[in-house]
Amino acid sequence: MENVIGLAGIDLVIIAVYMLGTLGLGFFCTKYVGNAEDFFVSGKSLPFWAIGFSIVVSDIGATDFVAVAGAAFRHGVSAANFDWMGSMPAMVFAAFVFVPYFWRTGVFTIPEFLGMRYNSMVQFVQALIWAVVLFLGLAIMLWVTADKLMHTVLGWNEYASVWLMAVVTGLYTFSGGLTAVVFTDVVQLVVMYVGGLGLLWLALWEVGGWSALQQAVLAKGDAYANHFTILLPHDTTGPFPWTGIVFGLGIVLAIAYMSGNQVIVQRTLGARTEWDAKGGMLLGGFLKSMIPLMVALPGLCAIILVPHLPVEEADRAVPEMIRLLLPAGLRGLMFAALFAALMSSISGTLNSATTIFITDIWGQIRRWSGQSAYTEKQALNMGRGFTAFLIIISALLAKPIADRESIYVFSQTILSMFQGPTLAILLLGIIWPRATRWGGLAGLVLGVTFCFILNYTPGLFPSENPFLFVAWWSFVFALAVTIIVSLLTPREPEEKLRGLVWSSVVQSTAAQDALKERNA
Repeated sequence: MENVIGLAGIDLVIIAVYMLGTLGLGFFCTKYVGNAEDFFVSGKSLPFWAIGFSIVVSDIGATDFVAVAGAAFRHGVSAANFDWMGSMPAMVFAAFVFVPYFWRTGVFTIPEFLGMRYNSMVQFVQALIWAVVLFLGLAIMLWVTADKLMHTVLGWNEYASVWLMAVVTGLYTFSGGLTAVVFTDVVQLVVMYVGGLGLLWLALWEVGGWSALQQAVLAKGDAYANHFTILLPHDTTGPFPWTGIVFGLGIVLAIAYMSGNQVIVQRTLGARTEWDAKGGMLLGGFLKSMIPLMVALPGLCAIILVPHLPVEEADRAVPEMIRLLLPAGLRGLMFAALFAALMSSISGTLNSATTIFITDIWGQIRRWSGQSAYTEKQALNMGRGFTAFLIIISALLAKPIADRESIYVFSQTILSMFQGPTLAILLLGIIWPRATRWGGLAGLVLGVTFCFILNYTPGLFPSENPFLFVAWWSFVFALAVTIIVSLLTPREPEEKLRGLVWSSVVQSTAAQDALKERNA
C-alpha cells in the first residue's frame, strides 16, 4: 500500500503499542464480567471520574475531529456551538433532572425507563428508533476514519481499514462489555487530549496566532465574513442560524442528546451511587469545555494552511493538516489520539446498541410471544452474539451509508428526526404525573412523523439544512400532542408512578428513605 504521509518507525511503534495496550486492557476487564448486569452496566460499580472521562471520549470520536473541523472550514466558528452551547449546560441539566430518576429505577436503558413510565409500546418504538440511529452512527464512524483519515493520510485501503477498526473494537467490547469500554476510555481520553491539543498548537503556530488567523481568513473575501461570528443571523442559508442554535440546539437537541442518548446515559446507569452518576455527568461537562478548541479551530486554520482544499471536500481538512504539519513521533501520537477517539465511540455505541436490542427489542418480543425472560447467562451470551453481528454488518454497509458530502450535517439531521419528541415525553413523564401511556405513545409516534414532514417540505425554513428548526418545532408539537391525548385518556394508577415522577419522589417519605438506604 502507498504510504502517503510516510510514517516513521517511531510513529508505527506508538500506534502499535497503543492498539495492543487497548486490547490488553479490554481483555483484562473480561474477568469482571460474569452476568448480564456486569456486561451491560458494569455491575453498577463505576466511580464518577471514570464515568466523566468515558462520557466525553465516547461522545467525541474521530468523526468529530474530521467532521466538526470540516463544518468550521465551511461555516466558521459557529460550528463550535455544538460543543459549547450544545453540551455543557445540557449536561448540568441532565445531571440534576434526568440522571437521578434513571439511576434510581435500576434500568439498563432509556427505552426501559419510558416503558416503566408509559407502556411497552413506547419502549419498543423508542428502542427501534435508537437501534437504527446507533447502527447508522457505527457505519459513519467506521467509514469516516477509513476514508477521510487512514486513506487520505496513510494511503491505506479504505475497506481494509474499516475491518481493522471493526475487529479491534469488536473484540474488547465483545469480551469485557461496559467495564472494558469505560476503562479503556479513561486511557483513550488522555491520549486524545495530548494529540488533539498538539495539533491545535502547531496549527496556530503556523498561522501566526489567533489574531493573524482572523486577519488572513477575513482577507479572503465576503464568503468568509461570518466565519468568526459565533451566532449567525436568522436568515443565513447555512445550517447554523442563531435562532436554530438557541432554540433547536440549546433547548431541544442538546438536552435530548445528553439526557436521552443511551451511549451517554448508560455510563451513569452503571454508577455505584447516585452521587457518582451525577458527579460523572458534571465532570464530563467540564471536560467537554475544551473539546471545541481541539475539533473546530483546526478547521479554521485549514482555510489558510490548506488553501487548495475545495469546500466540498472540507471533511479532509484535519487529515491534510496531519499530513503537512506534524513531525515524526507527534504524527504517531495524533494517529493514536484519533484511533482512541474512534475506538471509544465505536465501542460505546456498540455496547449501547446491544443493550437496547437485548433489553428492549428482543426482550419485548419474547414477552409478547409468551416466552420466559432470559436467564443472566443467556442474556450475556445473547449480548455478546449481537455485538459480533452488529459490528460485522456495520462494516459491510459503512460505505453506502456514510459516503456523503457533509457527514456532520447528515449526522445531526438523523438526530433531529426524533430527539424533539423524545425530550417531550421524557420531560413530561418526569414532571407531570397526568401524562398517560397513550399520551406518551401519541407524542412519540406523531412527533417523529411531524419531523419528517417538516424536514422534507421545501421552503418552510430559510436554512438549506433545517435540522435545528425541525428539532424545535417537533418538540413543541410533541408536547402539545402528549398533553392533549393525556387529558383525554384515563390517569395512570398512583402505584405505577411511584418513584418515576418528581412529585412522588419528593413528597413520599417512604421513597426518600428507600433512596437514602440505597445510596448508603
